[in-house]
Amino acid sequence: MNAPPNRDDPIPEGLRLGARFTGYLLVIIAGITVAIFVALQVAQIVVPFLAGLVLSALLVPMSTFLQRHRWPKWLAVVTVWVVVLGLLAGLVLLITFQIRSEIPEIQNQVATTLDAAKQLLATQPFGITEAKLNDLVDSSGKWLQDNAAGLGSGAAEVGTTAAHVIEGVIIILFVTLFALIDGRGIWTWVVNIWPKKAHARIFAAGEAGWKTLTNFIRIQLVVAASDAIGIGVGALILGVPLAVPIAMVVFLGAFVPFVGAIVGGAVAVGLALLFNGWVHGLIMLGIVVVVQQLESHVLQPWLTGPTVKIHPLAVILGVTGGAAVAGIAGAFFSVPVIATLNAMIHAAKDYRVGQR
Repeated sequence: MNAPPNRDDPIPEGLRLGARFTGYLLVIIAGITVAIFVALQVAQIVVPFLAGLVLSALLVPMSTFLQRHRWPKWLAVVTVWVVVLGLLAGLVLLITFQIRSEIPEIQNQVATTLDAAKQLLATQPFGITEAKLNDLVDSSGKWLQDNAAGLGSGAAEVGTTAAHVIEGVIIILFVTLFALIDGRGIWTWVVNIWPKKAHARIFAAGEAGWKTLTNFIRIQLVVAASDAIGIGVGALILGVPLAVPIAMVVFLGAFVPFVGAIVGGAVAVGLALLFNGWVHGLIMLGIVVVVQQLESHVLQPWLTGPTVKIHPLAVILGVTGGAAVAGIAGAFFSVPVIATLNAMIHAAKDYRVGQR
């Protein structure tokens, strides 16, 4: 039987409950804020670590598959690495070859486009003659001379960034390598840091999170490859230059839901419009729209199913918030992080003692 309310207490019970809930909510928000702040301070470590974790979610199942078919562990790990690095090297060589082979045509087309732009700007209502353009070029040269010192410091920053990129690549390689060799052992070591009575629940949460992450990466890989093939083949048929680099931009952009697809499609349409004219630009736009509709209404619902339970609104807000906080890296990692944490929280909440 519930105790009767204390009528001498001036604070209503509803206000007490609201204050308690607000206090818990503020503690959670403060914890998330501190975690994000710390992550931003050590972003040079966190971003490569997340990239290595995402890559591991793709490679570890491949290695596990080979080991289940009686491959020695060392041979499975080496084979996975050789295949992945071989694919990357082949793709880089293909992109480089196409860019080098199409540079003369691109230069001629750019010159023609610039001439047409000059003629357009010289007409009304623009009224920008060649003399005014020359003055603009001269003023730009003077600005470069006046700001040479600032540009030099910018070049130094570029050198520092290049060093950070190399460090990040090394971290990615080590994270992926150790995940392939002893991923479960690393996770066991992390779990043992926590109190012993929480080990089983954390293990269950970790398994659910890892399963969701691997499913998410495989789904996005299929979707990205489908988008890249569809738009890349369309650009190739239309004779748009740099079809392979366009496909690569679309492939990478597809890993950022909604935003990436728009950016990748805009690049394809822009190049078609610039080099092939407005007719091919409209056809390219139609191809991009068809590919994106197939992705949104066929591929994503069919592949995702019950494996990655994230509402589209959470995806949009996650991508927007991640981009606002951490730029491109935030937009790229926001959805897999949200999906993984969502699965881990639900698994920990639904865990029952003795569950396996």
